Amino acid sequence: MTALDRTDLRLLAILQTEGRITNAELAERVSLSPSACLRRLQRLEQDKIITGYAAQIDPQAVGLGLQAFVRVQLSKHESAAIESFVELVNGWDEVVACHALTGDMDYLLHVHVADLKDFSRFLLDHLLNATGVADVNSSFVLRTVKRSLALPLTRLSVRGGVD
Repeated sequence: MTALDRTDLRLLAILQTEGRITNAELAERVSLSPSACLRRLQRLEQDKIITGYAAQIDPQAVGLGLQAFVRVQLSKHESAAIESFVELVNGWDEVVACHALTGDMDYLLHVHVADLKDFSRFLLDHLLNATGVADVNSSFVLRTVKRSLALPLTRLSVRGGVD
């Protein structure tokens, strides 16, 4: 794990909520020169702490009004079956996140589709036809209470860095 100091954490916290901030403004906010700020950002990118920059899009505004969380249980748990399932999931655009779980289900898929008809098509054409899928349970999102990709960086203590 890369050692992060307070300045690194402040940079990351600002970028999480203001991804389009200029380097000059970011540098000023963390009390660095623009060149020192840019060097830190480049190091954070090289170390894969910053993994990318993206716009957050409202799913409803682009016609993806139905979200579902789908729990999937596989019939076999050997590496070939798992790799095959993971490869399939990575090819399904409707799945925006997939997590391997502990407990009675193996995977949790977060799915965005237009409507129930679209979800039915996703289930029938993709998920239920996937080799090795033993059980599927779906829950639909009624209302999103919180939607954030920001990590709780303010809760972190500085590890291995300078205070």
